[in-house]
Amino acid sequence: MMDICQREGVPHGQLVLHSDNGSPMKGATMLSTLQKLGVAPSRSRPSVSNDNPYSESLFKTLKYGPHSGTPQPFADLTVARAWVADFVYWYNHEHRHSGIQFVTPAQRHDGEDRSILLQREAVYKAAKAKNPARWSKDTRNWDWQAVVCLNPDKPNSISTDNSANTVH
Repeated sequence: MMDICQREGVPHGQLVLHSDNGSPMKGATMLSTLQKLGVAPSRSRPSVSNDNPYSESLFKTLKYGPHSGTPQPFADLTVARAWVADFVYWYNHEHRHSGIQFVTPAQRHDGEDRSILLQREAVYKAAKAKNPARWSKDTRNWDWQAVVCLNPDKPNSISTDNSANTVH
């Protein structure tokens, strides 16, 4: 966690680490490290299978997405690792995620999403102006979202002001 926070420049108080209720994640060493880094721990609730919607979404994509037609079992560990590496690359660099306005996680992480969304908004507005009869309602909302929440119905301390300049 220390390496990741340092490498990615994660500010104090920005990150929440969600995990199961396993003892390594509840241990004093891990909790102390998280506290020093300003990372808030979050744990699954007992007997709640959908407590982490990001993981659940990933598992659904893994199971039913374009890469799901993988023959089972893998021939060996090297083949399995190569398949996972290909999937992770596709998931992060090619697959557009609805929860972040149909950009890739890599585009979001690298800060490219704002310009992409502005460009999309301009394209949609131009298309509507050119052929307004084709549109029965407003165009899609391409506003940049400053905050993407885990379990957004839960109260949290992170501001949801989407005009902020910080990515949470």
